[in-house]
Amino acid sequence: MTYLDGVSAGGGGWEPLGQPYFDNSTKREATAAVGQPAYLHCRVRNLADRAVSWIRKRDLHILTVGVHTYSSDARFAALHADGSDEWTLRVAPAQPRDSGAYECQVSTEPKISLSFRLTVVVSKAEILSGPELFVRAGSDINLTCVAKYAPDPPSFIYWYRGEQVVNYAQRGGISVETEQRTRTSRLLIARAAPHDSGNYTCAPSSSESASVIVHVLSGERPAAMQSSGSTPPRMDRVILASVATVSAINQPKPWLLVPITLLAQYLSVITIVLITVLAHTIVIVSQKIFSR
Repeated sequence: MTYLDGVSAGGGGWEPLGQPYFDNSTKREATAAVGQPAYLHCRVRNLADRAVSWIRKRDLHILTVGVHTYSSDARFAALHADGSDEWTLRVAPAQPRDSGAYECQVSTEPKISLSFRLTVVVSKAEILSGPELFVRAGSDINLTCVAKYAPDPPSFIYWYRGEQVVNYAQRGGISVETEQRTRTSRLLIARAAPHDSGNYTCAPSSSESASVIVHVLSGERPAAMQSSGSTPPRMDRVILASVATVSAINQPKPWLLVPITLLAQYLSVITIVLITVLAHTIVIVSQKIFSR
């Protein structure tokens, strides 16, 4: 190692001689599932007698100083082994509200700091076939479950039918293949029969479960699953038919035309007679008045 003007050229680049500095090879982003512990690792070289603190950047709250916790939330703790350069912030159990930025701070003058980001996710299982599956009797039930957003591979993934664990003792032809690396489990039930119908649930060890309703049909598939040969009526034809129906209702009926015509003629005659009588009365009254 060479020295120049108070700095040293080490494997990680130029560093202040004898001053604390961060090991930037440390991973600065972490993901944890809800309910599981979350860890942020800060590695400081040449710390000497300085202190390392963890700060929550959202509210600038000091969480830990050294190995002491300065938060009323007991979920936060600082982990450090004597002689180690690593200072770890642990949040256990992690909650969604813990997502955000944190800062590892060293009490130099001026202070030096390094930002970290924690993401807390809800780990959920997903059955790739969807919420409902229709299977013909005699064919296979093939279900695939993935534990999404699980930061670590699940230690187990159980399959249930109703409230009972699906196992090989129930009947032959059942197989379960679980791949922890890909967080995937496959359930195969060969030669399905109607009594294999039911609610199947995939339950990983550290994720929320997922369910699918399986229908094993001994006859034809339901109408909703069939492709009908008949062409559905076009919407414009339906609208035209509706308009024609309304128009037909509003048109006067032929059997009503004759009574309506007769009634109109009768009212006209009565009106003429009344007008004639009224005029004749006015004439007679006028003659009597002028004859006086």
